[in-house]
Amino acid sequence: MSACPTPTGADRRLAEETRRRRTFAIISHPDAGKTTLTEKLLLYAGAVQTAGLVRASKGGQGTVSDWLSIERERGISVTSSAMQLPYKGASITILDTPGHNDFCEDTYRTLLAADSAVMVIDAAKGVEAQTKKLFAVCARRGLPILTFMNKLDLRAQDPLDLMTNVEEALGIQAAAMSWPIGSGRDFAGIIDRSAGEVVLFDQGAGRTKRARERRFRLDDPAVAAEVAPEALERARHELELLDVAGNPFDKDRFLRGELTPVFFGSALSNFGVEDFFDAFVDLAPCPPPRQADVAGGGVVEVDPVRDRFSAFVFKVQANMNPKHRDNMAFMRICSGRFERDMVVKHHRTGKQVRMTHPYTTLARERTTVDEAFPGDVIGIVDPGAFIIGDTVSLDGGFDYKPLPQLAPTVLARIRPKDVGRRKAFDKGLDQLVAEGTVQAVHVLPARELHVAAVGKLQFEVLQHRLRQEYGVETELTARVYEHALWLVGDPAAFTSASGTLAIDGRGRHLALFDDAFSMRYALQRSEALTFVDCL
Repeated sequence: MSACPTPTGADRRLAEETRRRRTFAIISHPDAGKTTLTEKLLLYAGAVQTAGLVRASKGGQGTVSDWLSIERERGISVTSSAMQLPYKGASITILDTPGHNDFCEDTYRTLLAADSAVMVIDAAKGVEAQTKKLFAVCARRGLPILTFMNKLDLRAQDPLDLMTNVEEALGIQAAAMSWPIGSGRDFAGIIDRSAGEVVLFDQGAGRTKRARERRFRLDDPAVAAEVAPEALERARHELELLDVAGNPFDKDRFLRGELTPVFFGSALSNFGVEDFFDAFVDLAPCPPPRQADVAGGGVVEVDPVRDRFSAFVFKVQANMNPKHRDNMAFMRICSGRFERDMVVKHHRTGKQVRMTHPYTTLARERTTVDEAFPGDVIGIVDPGAFIIGDTVSLDGGFDYKPLPQLAPTVLARIRPKDVGRRKAFDKGLDQLVAEGTVQAVHVLPARELHVAAVGKLQFEVLQHRLRQEYGVETELTARVYEHALWLVGDPAAFTSASGTLAIDGRGRHLALFDDAFSMRYALQRSEALTFVDCL
C-alpha cells in the first residue's frame, strides 16, 4: 500500500479529498455481528440518532444497511450495501457484505471495491469457516485488515486463546490494541493499550444509543473501586504477558497485510465501538493506485490523483426505488475528480455516456452529488447500459481487472404460476440476473433456460423478490451438482459421458458434474481444455 498523496499545486484539493477517504468492507461469518457493527458506525457518525437492531422487536427499529424486505424478515444480509458518511474529519464508505456462503460471489465482487477490511469475530466461537474464506480473498489482494473481537458482553473464550486462534487459523500475526476486562456479565470495559487507559462503560442509554464511558489511568486507584479485583488483576497479568511475548503493532506491516490490529468490545452494547472506529480512521489507508489491463496483455498502474477520472461497476441493484423500478449501477471511483453530467467513455461498448443522475447512498436512501473523489462509491441510475465489471473513464485505453464469476453448482427451472404475468416475470428475471442475484444459463444441447446459483438461498431470494417487487408467484425446480467448472478453450473438445454442459449470456461454457469421479473422468479426457472454478 502506498502512502496517501501529498497535496501540491493544481491537484491540491483532489489530493486532500483523496487523503480523507476510507473505503472498507466488513466481513464475518454469519451472526458474528457484522451488520450490528455497521449500524453502530452510523450511530457514532451521527447518520442515525438510534441504531437499528438486526432482529428488532415488534415496533422496534430495523437496521439501515439491511433494507430488502427479506433481509428484515430473515435477520440476515443477502446483498451488499454501500453507505457513505463523514466521521471525525474523514469521509468513510462502508461496504456491508453478506456473510452467508450462498451469497459469497456478491461479497467477493464487493471486496474488490474496498481498500481495507474490518473482520468481525464472535469471541465465543473464534475464527469460523466463512471468515477463513473471506480472509483468503482479502489476503490475495494484500488488503489491510482490522479485527474486532465482538460479543464480549456474552461468555467468551480466553482473549489470549483468541489471539492465538487468529494467528493459527489465518496465518497472520495479530497485535492487541485494546484488551477486555472480563466477559459476559463480568465485562466491565477495555484497556486502551496505546493510551494506557481503562475505559469503563455504562449501558444506561440502552443498546440503540451511544454508550456512556468513563476513562481512568491504568494506575488510578479509582479503577479498583469500579472493577472486580480478580478481573482487573487478570487483565493486568495478561497485558504483562503481551508486553513480553505479544506482537507489537507495526503500521507498515499492517498496510502490507502481514499483521492485523485486534480490538475487543461489544457492537450490540456499544462497548469499545467508538475507540475502534477512531483507530480505524487513523490506521486504514486512503485510496491507493490500482492496476488495470491494457490491450496486448500489458498492465498499467492508475494513480488516484495524477490520472483523470476512472471507475468500475462492481454492483447493479434493481428496484432501490420501488416506485420507479429503476436499476442503479454502483461505481467505485479509482482516479480523478468526478463531476455530475460529465461525459465518459464506456470501455466495453466504446460509446460515450453522460453521467446525469449520480447519487451517494445510505443503503436505500439517495443523495444527489455534484462531485466525488477517489474512494467514493457513486450510484448511477442505469437504463441498462452497464453490467458488473464495466470500466468507465475520461481517457480510455485500459480496463480494470475483471470481477470474479464463480462456477454455480445449483441449476433450476423457474416459471410463473400465472401465465398472464409472463411479461412481469421476464422483466423481473432480466433485472435480477443483471444485478447478479442469480446467473442465467442455457443447458446444452437443447439450450433450455435455467437459473444458476452458488447456493440454494439465492433461489429463495429470487422467488421472494419476484413476488414482492414484480407481483409474480413462481414455481422452481432445482438440481444440485457436486462440482462445477468453467471451460477455457474450444468447448468441442469437452468429453464426458455424465457431465452436463451449459452456456451463459456471454458465451462462456460451464461443465457440471454429479460426483468427483465424473469430474476427474472429464478432466482426463479433455486435456486440450483448461477448467477453472472462478473466472
